[in-house]
Amino acid sequence: MEDGPVLVGRDARGIVTATLNRPHRGNAYNAALLAGLTEALEALAGDASVRALVLRGAGRHFAAGADINWLAEVAGYPPEAAYEASLATTRAMQLLNEFPRPTLALVQGAAFGGGCGLVCCVDVALAVPEAVFGLTEVRVGVAPTPISPQMVQAMGLRQARRYAVTGERFDAAEALRIGLVHEVVAAEAIEARLEAILGEVLLAAPGAAAVSKDSLLGANGAKLDARAMALLAHEGWVQRASAEGREGIAAFREKRLPAWAPGTKAA
Repeated sequence: MEDGPVLVGRDARGIVTATLNRPHRGNAYNAALLAGLTEALEALAGDASVRALVLRGAGRHFAAGADINWLAEVAGYPPEAAYEASLATTRAMQLLNEFPRPTLALVQGAAFGGGCGLVCCVDVALAVPEAVFGLTEVRVGVAPTPISPQMVQAMGLRQARRYAVTGERFDAAEALRIGLVHEVVAAEAIEARLEAILGEVLLAAPGAAAVSKDSLLGANGAKLDARAMALLAHEGWVQRASAEGREGIAAFREKRLPAWAPGTKAA
């Protein structure tokens, strides 16, 4: 596991840490990372000894969204394979959002696109002041459909609408203001703050916490069934495979402006 795209470790208390491990790509996800995260979440969900899950990113960044090279590859897939690629993202987000134990994320550097989506899916999100966020998919001609339900759950429809349609980046203070993160903590103090919160988590009865979380999500329509996930995945791959999606991805890779944005600053 030391060289895998997702590293999983556990301490004696039952605290599991899952580290996104593609630091050379800003922990941008591809098929292998999504598969690794999905496999870990599925295995851990049924493990009664797990008390909490902490999500981290290796290196400078938390997660820079989808790997642009992987997006370029899947944009050329036939429909069935393209749909499955989108469903992989949707599934990973659903599993994290509905994970039956408390989940926490520590955010440093970039949390863009699907990386921001991961932040939306945890129960407690901590960020350093220097962290930068953005629902940047529209800047490359794709749509954040696999994370759209969790975006609304985390920051509300009003704020999700703004950032999903503009693609603008925002800082940790704004992420705190809109409810995307719970606390902004200096880098030198964030590990201690994480430990303090984990101490609180360990005082909660595991079964009661699981029922509480499931009830909150279920009673508020925040759990996804297979049909909803299929629709989100379908919307995602169709936009990605469109002429606009292909142009946006190509422009990003070529470090130029896309055709629809003459005279504006590149994403």
